[in-house]
Amino acid sequence: MNTPINPPATPAELPVIRLKSDRPPGHPWVWSAQVYKPEGRLPPGSVVEVHDARGRFVGRGFWNGHARIALRLLSTDAAETIDAEWIAAKIARAVQLRRELLQLDAVSDAWRVVHSEGDGLSGLIVDRYADILVVEYFAAGMWKFREAIHAALQTHFPGARMVWFAESHVQKQESFDCRSGEMPAPVEVHEHGRRFHAAPGLGHKTGFFADQRDNRQRFAQLAKGRRVLDLCCNAGGFAVHAMAAGAREAMGVDMDAGILEIARANAAANNVDVAFEQADIFDWVRAAVARGERYDAVILDPAKLTRDRSKVMDALKKYFAMNRMALDIIPPGGLLLTCSCTGLVSEADFLEMLRRVALNAGREIQVLDVRGAGADHPFRTDVPEGRYLKAVFCRVE
Repeated sequence: MNTPINPPATPAELPVIRLKSDRPPGHPWVWSAQVYKPEGRLPPGSVVEVHDARGRFVGRGFWNGHARIALRLLSTDAAETIDAEWIAAKIARAVQLRRELLQLDAVSDAWRVVHSEGDGLSGLIVDRYADILVVEYFAAGMWKFREAIHAALQTHFPGARMVWFAESHVQKQESFDCRSGEMPAPVEVHEHGRRFHAAPGLGHKTGFFADQRDNRQRFAQLAKGRRVLDLCCNAGGFAVHAMAAGAREAMGVDMDAGILEIARANAAANNVDVAFEQADIFDWVRAAVARGERYDAVILDPAKLTRDRSKVMDALKKYFAMNRMALDIIPPGGLLLTCSCTGLVSEADFLEMLRRVALNAGREIQVLDVRGAGADHPFRTDVPEGRYLKAVFCRVE
């Protein structure tokens, strides 16, 4: 493991970044247009002290003059120092929440250990898959603390294998070079009594979609005796849970051939019969409708559609097209679980999209429940982006 560069300074030595406003930012992300650029060049990810326009203390955080998020506020407590001990204390608090309050170990061995701002660690995601910890970096500042992060995680998960990465667009935006190690082979994890193969580094996100854990169980309860269609099925979690809970039959469709091999292994591990096909969901559904097929319990769970605020309307148009298409294969009285993990799409906008879908199709969509990610994905009230997942349970008339 490489030695971290530019170790954090003591508070007395920290460079100061001044806000253009004399009001608190109201969000831990501060954009470059909201601050005065420092006179000297500060390396990306530097720990800085933040003052308002009147010179009053605001907090401490990471500075990155190259990134869209110029400041990531980490603490507003003048007595706190952003160092390895601070990082370790935040990680300990995150683990305590999951193990002691949420008691997740009794439910699953696949859960989110650190959820970025939701756990006060902006730019860091950690997921657990049995004895593997997958660490994802979104900020140069967190990458500089990687040794402290990895050491802290090892104290709570002794002997765990550690892999880490950052997506290429993040490394470019944040100006850091994250050389990730070789991703491990798929590992077996457990969720609500079911067995799954998690594949860190394969498919979207860090492997297995632990955020849908409770939604999979709820959908399975509703789908008993029904014919299930799992669109954008990824590792097949919804279809497998549904068949294990008594669904009549299930089909999963995804474009990713590699992840479908994992999905087939998941079905086999749980002794359920699920058919999986590699196809574009629009082509597959159109062909199925032309054959007269209908499915009375449908999941639509596509990958994130955009990271760009200027393309939110385009994302909503895609959601409209997918959901409108899904209605063509659902008979009256059928169920639809439609999901969005695009954090920039609000719950209100997603529900408005469904209203327009129903109007266009001339059908009634009855919303039964609106859920999000599991409790291991907490979000702060001042960071609505942390509540990225929308899972809308519907009945279609």
